[in-house]
Amino acid sequence: MVTLLAIVGIVVAVFVGFNIGGSSTGVAFGPAVGSRLVRKTTAAALFLGFGFLGAWTVGRNVIDTMSSSIIPAAQFTPVASVVVLFFTGGALLISNLYGVPASTSMTAVGAIVGLGLASGTLNQALMFVIVSAWIVAPLLCFAVGVGVGRYIYPYLDRYVAFTTFNLHFVQFDRSGTVPRPYLNPNASLQDIVGSLFVVVIACYMAFSAGASNAANAVAPLVGEGGSLTANQGVLLAVFAFGLGSFTIARRTLETVGQEITELPILASLIVSTVGGTVITVLSTFGIPASLAVSTTSTIIGLGWGRASRAVSLPELVTPTSERPEFEVATGALVTSRAEEAPVSPTIGDLARDEEPPEKPDDTPDVPGVGTEGPVDLDEKSLFNPAAAKRIATMWVLTPSLAVVASYPVFVFL
Repeated sequence: MVTLLAIVGIVVAVFVGFNIGGSSTGVAFGPAVGSRLVRKTTAAALFLGFGFLGAWTVGRNVIDTMSSSIIPAAQFTPVASVVVLFFTGGALLISNLYGVPASTSMTAVGAIVGLGLASGTLNQALMFVIVSAWIVAPLLCFAVGVGVGRYIYPYLDRYVAFTTFNLHFVQFDRSGTVPRPYLNPNASLQDIVGSLFVVVIACYMAFSAGASNAANAVAPLVGEGGSLTANQGVLLAVFAFGLGSFTIARRTLETVGQEITELPILASLIVSTVGGTVITVLSTFGIPASLAVSTTSTIIGLGWGRASRAVSLPELVTPTSERPEFEVATGALVTSRAEEAPVSPTIGDLARDEEPPEKPDDTPDVPGVGTEGPVDLDEKSLFNPAAAKRIATMWVLTPSLAVVASYPVFVFL
């Protein structure tokens, strides 16, 4: 019976890792694939390699926390492990059904908390630290996004260019016996440097995803009396990631441009860097946290900061009735027509084979903060307020439901 439960636990863990790999590959390499810098198979291979690196190094700290620090490892009986993984997989299912990036990490921790409350073994001090990090991390990402969007992004948007390639960035000459790679002839030196940067950031995101998500798939099975050792757990998680990366991720990579069509490549790089760094730091300290929450918070902050450039700081703190009106929307990340500035292609432009707007011969100076009139934002928008509210609601709801639903199950068991 115990052996059967262990097998069931491993199968459920592979299912969870399979879904994580499928979704995370699209998030990490969507910009690179959409702009034809790498192919889907290459993206899957890179995600697998760097995800393994993140899981094998930093990810061990998160596995230790979730497998033995929140509650004693002895509480993870074969039945309890399967139940925790069941709730983690359920979170992925709910997020897919509602189209909302629910946090797998937060839901997995919520299920473990339910087990800890039912058994009276919950490490409350550690949970206080973890919940505090869940509050501080998105606020930090939002603040960094605001700062970059308000004071730095317009300058980067003027001078960092991304070319729309009609063919893939790396081509192969198959006229000989051995295919010989060569660069797209339309690529300039600036394109080459920028393209390498896009791929490097994608690999960094894969590292962060591996570091934070390996524990979600295997932590209940690792530890004292568990079915797997830490090394076996990491290998199993990465194996499951790979299955998702080379299969269902292909669909994610195809549609990611349509799902986040108006996210400029420059903005996606900033979001990936900020969100990935915050999660990597938290994972180093063994704190399970959500990459989806961090990146989305950065997007909101970046858009808000970009739109708020039209208003000075004193005007921002004035009463609403006296404050000049400005549109606070992530569509502000798309350069406004009113500024007559160069417009970078978005992921959606590249995915749909659309040509980005032509750049003027002379690049205008960037207006100072607070010196512009109300920004005439492009009609494009990354998301609407209703969607943002739905996402925030799911962030709070899914881990809470995991605690509430798992508690009576573990009391009964």
